[in-house]
Amino acid sequence: MSELLILILIIIAVLAFFNRNWLKNKVSPDKQRNYTIDDKFNSDKREREKEIDRLLSKMGKNGVNDLSPKEKKRLDELSKH
Repeated sequence: MSELLILILIIIAVLAFFNRNWLKNKVSPDKQRNYTIDDKFNSDKREREKEIDRLLSKMGKNGVNDLSPKEKKRLDELSKH
């Protein structure tokens, strides 16, 4: 009887090992999959604001001339959104 119980436990462990990704997704689904359109918009907005803050901070130290032409163009693009 105890050998049968050990065999069943081993089979369960092997099945769980080979199906671990499926089990993981069932127990804790990917939070990214549950994003709404608003969540995506807000996330993108925060990223844009961080980049603007970084560029303005760099510009604030030594003026507009401290920015490269690429950074000036990017700041102009971000300010239009």
